[in-house]
Amino acid sequence: MDLIKYNTLVMNEGGINLQRGMNFGIRGSYSIVLMSVEKNAPYADEVFDDGIIKYEGHDAERVPKEQKKLIDQPLAYSSGTPTQNGKFYDAVMQFKKGEREAGKIKVYRKIRAGIWVDMGFYDLIDGYLQNDGNRNVFKFILKPISNVFEPDAADNIEIDHNRLIPGWVMQEVYIRDKGQCQQCGAKDNLHFDHIIPYSKHGSSKDPKNIQLLCARHNLKKSNKLVY
Repeated sequence: MDLIKYNTLVMNEGGINLQRGMNFGIRGSYSIVLMSVEKNAPYADEVFDDGIIKYEGHDAERVPKEQKKLIDQPLAYSSGTPTQNGKFYDAVMQFKKGEREAGKIKVYRKIRAGIWVDMGFYDLIDGYLQNDGNRNVFKFILKPISNVFEPDAADNIEIDHNRLIPGWVMQEVYIRDKGQCQQCGAKDNLHFDHIIPYSKHGSSKDPKNIQLLCARHNLKKSNKLVY
């Protein structure tokens, strides 16, 4: 998984300056969501061990800040135009009725201020309203796709999403490695690297087996064991 800064995220997405977490169809063939599971995150997003993401919908706009967490998350604006919640929910309903394929969602996960992880592509497979004790909120289920999704290519390459690194491991490794490559000290183009490669049964859930490497040293190491 790539560790990137926000300006790199923007460049990855064709220069689009993403100002909100939910961006339905913003790239034509796929949507984009920004997420976080930090304690101070504005929404209760979750990532499970199997890679499934439960993504919370977004609050009503143009209401006082102190009321945002008291009002049901809206499906549509007063004009009847669907909100981002409504667009995602409509896509889910069409998928469940067999009227369309699962929507493709590009996920970026925030792990620290200005630092993001490119989580890759997911299928939008479900959505529903859930009461959180105060109000109704939308929950959307995102499932890691079994193949790499290439928007402009016909061929896909299989990947194994069991190699996903949990967020708490990412955060611990980033702090421990001081946000720099452990080979050369570079602070740009960083990747989370398995010290014992995943293909050789190295764990994704043990911080001791994960390190930060720059793109050059990550490519040089490949799936070799380095001591």
